[in-house]
Amino acid sequence: MIRLILALAAVAALTSTAVVADTWRTTEGNYVVKDFTFKSGEKLPELRIHYTTLGTPHRNASGEIDNGVMALHGTGGSGKSLLVPQFADELFGPDAPFDLKKTYVILPDGLGHGQSSKPSDGLRMAFPKYDYDDMVAAQHRLLVDGLGVKKLKVILGTSMGCMHAFVWGETYPGFAERLAPFACQSVEIAGRNRIWRKMTIDAIMADPAWNGGNYALQPLSGLRTSTYLGIIAGENPLAMQAQYPTRLAAEAALDKSVAAGMQGLDANDRIYQMDASRNYNPTALLERITVPVLWINSADDFINPPELGIAQREAMRMPHARFILIPATTQTRGHGTHTAAKFWKADLAKLLAIPVSAR
Repeated sequence: MIRLILALAAVAALTSTAVVADTWRTTEGNYVVKDFTFKSGEKLPELRIHYTTLGTPHRNASGEIDNGVMALHGTGGSGKSLLVPQFADELFGPDAPFDLKKTYVILPDGLGHGQSSKPSDGLRMAFPKYDYDDMVAAQHRLLVDGLGVKKLKVILGTSMGCMHAFVWGETYPGFAERLAPFACQSVEIAGRNRIWRKMTIDAIMADPAWNGGNYALQPLSGLRTSTYLGIIAGENPLAMQAQYPTRLAAEAALDKSVAAGMQGLDANDRIYQMDASRNYNPTALLERITVPVLWINSADDFINPPELGIAQREAMRMPHARFILIPATTQTRGHGTHTAAKFWKADLAKLLAIPVSAR
């Protein structure tokens, strides 16, 4: 999702994932988990988790890293997709919430995404049918076994990463001292949200070129429909009307954004990415999350429409949760507001200022 949203945003003179903020010095690596067992019982002899880090880890008197934060990307993205200026330039500079002189920032590529293990590596549709629990388990292995991080100051998650933050909070209570889930709900993926995801999967599988996942060339018709659906799901109608006030402007923007959004897509990877949310449903265990939580959605989000009232209700079940709904304007970015830090970085700073002992 984040990839398609940012592709359209690029047409509106914003920054796409292809234009990475080059101000920041990064380190990349791979951590390989041996004999990883998925929740389904399927196994991989080697599971590769790619990651990007910024800043320097600081160790306390006990030798433990105490300045780590983790930011989690959306569906179809990667850790690097959070290195766009509207996110990185707002958060990583001096006195910003993730000031790199003080903070060790970890940006993993989710399982099935980026340079981490995924179907397109060769197994195609025989790749284990991972879900969000598997993705979070792999992130945990990366942190603890790969990077030696046993505690985080905060997990910030955007879209899919937002949902991962809730899974983290319930599966590993207290591992992150704070949670910042942006642009998601804490209930089962159902209603319109599941329907548009299923439409995406069905469109790819219905393309004759898909051939059960054993294609020689990418099934472009199915991927184009997937990209169309992602654009509609990700954008802000107020901004689109203002930016493309004529038919010709709108159609020209669509052509450019589809071309950008389809670049590098793999059909099997896309199916897995869209279906990974199928078992997500943290609502029953929300009371386990007792750390401070900053939950932010935006009023122009097609995927998480505010009229459902879900977040407003569910936030009350966590003792230290604060929910904020960002009003829709021509400046907000629909679902993609989750990556535009100018709208919420002041609230993130307040979350980080809450003493751990206050909970």
